[in-house]
Amino acid sequence: MEEIEDVPRETMVGSDLVDVGRIVDEIGGFSIDIVPDRTLEDIRENRPGENLRRKILSLPESPGVYMYLNRDGKVIYVGKAKRLKRRVSSYFNRMHSVLRTNLLVRNIVDMRFIVVASEEEALHLENAMIKEYSPRYNVLLKDDKSYPWIVLTAEMYPRVFLTREHTEKGRYFGPYTNVASAKTVLQLIRDIYPLRSCRHAITPDVVKRGKLRLCLDYHIGKCGGACQGLIGEAAYADTVSSVRKILGGGTVELERMLLQQMNGLAAELRFEEAAQVKEKYLLVKKYNAKSVIPMAENGDFDIFGYAEDEDGRSAYVNFIHLHNGAVVQSLNLEYRRRLEEQGAEILSMAVSEVSRRFDRKFAKVIVPFLPDVEFEGVTFTVPQRGAMRGILGVAEKNVRQYMADKIKQAEKLNPDTAVERLMERMKADFRLTVQPRHIECFDNSNIQGTNPVASCVVFRNGKPSKKDYRHFLIKTVVGADDFASMKEVLHRRYSRMMSEGESLPDMVVVDGGKGQLSAAVEAFDEMGIRGQVALVGIAKRLEEIYFPGDSFPLYIDKKSPSLRVVQHLRDEAHRFGITHHRLRRSKGQAVSVLDTIQGIGPATVTRLMRRFKSLKRIREATQEELEAEIGQAKARLVHDALASTTE
Repeated sequence: MEEIEDVPRETMVGSDLVDVGRIVDEIGGFSIDIVPDRTLEDIRENRPGENLRRKILSLPESPGVYMYLNRDGKVIYVGKAKRLKRRVSSYFNRMHSVLRTNLLVRNIVDMRFIVVASEEEALHLENAMIKEYSPRYNVLLKDDKSYPWIVLTAEMYPRVFLTREHTEKGRYFGPYTNVASAKTVLQLIRDIYPLRSCRHAITPDVVKRGKLRLCLDYHIGKCGGACQGLIGEAAYADTVSSVRKILGGGTVELERMLLQQMNGLAAELRFEEAAQVKEKYLLVKKYNAKSVIPMAENGDFDIFGYAEDEDGRSAYVNFIHLHNGAVVQSLNLEYRRRLEEQGAEILSMAVSEVSRRFDRKFAKVIVPFLPDVEFEGVTFTVPQRGAMRGILGVAEKNVRQYMADKIKQAEKLNPDTAVERLMERMKADFRLTVQPRHIECFDNSNIQGTNPVASCVVFRNGKPSKKDYRHFLIKTVVGADDFASMKEVLHRRYSRMMSEGESLPDMVVVDGGKGQLSAAVEAFDEMGIRGQVALVGIAKRLEEIYFPGDSFPLYIDKKSPSLRVVQHLRDEAHRFGITHHRLRRSKGQAVSVLDTIQGIGPATVTRLMRRFKSLKRIREATQEELEAEIGQAKARLVHDALASTTE
């Protein structure tokens, strides 16, 4: 293929581009114009070879679209630029922070470019070429859903119905991102207006010959009997005109018109007709109360909402066209990032895509931020407060719901997706080198130094693994010393795991601030595992996350799933530890009372506890029950001793 900039203007954006794509498919790629001369050092440093450098230097400082080719002549990337030379050069003058960008540059062997009149035109051409060639490194538009439309057919007696295919002649309204909302509109129309629902081809000849019979819809008042000429074309056309107004978002004007009509008929004392109009008016009013967004001013508004998922891999855009508060058009788009695409760039692509699909010319558009392309004749508004901000909030709410639904659907089809997403998020939030698939959390429990215990809870893939939970009795620490207790427990836990050849966890969490974390660091240093296992501390007051050697804590977003997992770990460790501590304290209290009885030894105490389970039940037991277990003499001693004490 010769230099693309020499292609006539109409060829650049017309149907001929598709033909070029077909030729590329047939031959397996473009022919390479330059001799690949990039050395290994050039590739490592993201430098072009001499031949490619000359081609880049010859690029104009004007808007256009560029294509990068690999050794096979395949298009691997398509981009737009306000200044071609500056943009293309930026790929080859530095190492990039994103690995995929560096991989793209290393695979570039040749390039093509097209000069256009404006950056907006470059954007439209870029979108068309991405669809044509599906380049490996371009942002991917995931729009595999066929949205429903409502069609008003072009017939003698038009029909109105829901469809996902554009097979009927007529006017299409939509698309509707929600099937339920589309059905609500249809139900409103059918409740108010007697349009036919049959599929018969009704012509004057068919009506004259009386070949069709009246159906049930006619007898229940849902059809005017067009098949037998019981409603004239003019009257039916008036009905269709009202239906077209509803589908065009004119329900507010329709409500106002019906109110005037009702009042006019009542003033003329035509009460029966007024009552019929009132029924229609109330139906429209009820629909508007649920479906129309109250606005300070009427008119048309085009709104784009934007959202990104937690890992930033996908961006979502919602487009809404409002007419007097009614949603006339709505479209959701999902973009999968491949390189370093920014939100402004993706928003520009979405505006171009909506303009192409609906053949719309925008004038005033409400957006959350400015796109990176200037559109001729379009004024973009980024509202911060007031009515406009409320209108933007509608699109943002829709796009967040769409994103949540897409994520839930993906996780339902593949449960591992949710785990992978969570692990990657935790890896980023806690500055880890590996995903924290195996996490352990420790907590100490004691009351004034009595019955000190520690708990260890284990999470695998973000979920509790209760079979791996462990209790520890503090053996070497005297009194209430949480720091020394934490050090002892960690020593015992991981020394044993290493001696038995078990794999160490990916991350260890200690319940506490700097003090507990410092004790854990000492233990890790003595065992020689610091640096092998990630270690963090969590303080309860403000949910601060502390890292070893870092004076300042990390505050993770309260809504972050990473923080929720750590909070769950901390709460589970506390629950598990305090339950064990209470049990030991209760047993200790029971044993201490029985041990004070002269003539009652440890074996007897054990038999009593095994039989009655608690001190309370031993106290409530009869003399005969005690004798049956430990004999008459010991039973009398226990019974008398417990009778002289209180619980």
